[in-house]
Amino acid sequence: MDDNEHIRALIHRYAELLDAGDLDGVAALFARATFRSTRTGKVRRGVDQVRRVYADVILYDGRPRTQHLVANVTIVSDGPPVATARSSFTVFQACPDFPLQPILAGRYEDEFEHVDGAWWFTDRLVCADLVGDLSHHMRGR
Repeated sequence: MDDNEHIRALIHRYAELLDAGDLDGVAALFARATFRSTRTGKVRRGVDQVRRVYADVILYDGRPRTQHLVANVTIVSDGPPVATARSSFTVFQACPDFPLQPILAGRYEDEFEHVDGAWWFTDRLVCADLVGDLSHHMRGR
């Protein structure tokens, strides 16, 4: 795989881990990164702080019953050691007593660095542009 494909795979890995309910795996992706959201305005750094972002995710048999669709990935890089990417996302959810529906849509604005032979997130800004019913996805929403 070339650098762009490695970066694209990293972007998609986030969605795969989150949909699988592997919240520790999600946090590990941001071991070298800041994680920001337009909804909260908070800046989280590193695995422990990013993991706390997902502490309120409601799991049903170990999974959040979501499907993240990531599209329109645009990667800008002149090669290692840095790159940026923009993408759009839509999150669907279906769970008991909650029919299939989109619950969130927006954009990811990402920065990456190539370290020790691998690409890593260095920053992610989650821009939540359209917000639906999150009551079955996160406690207190």
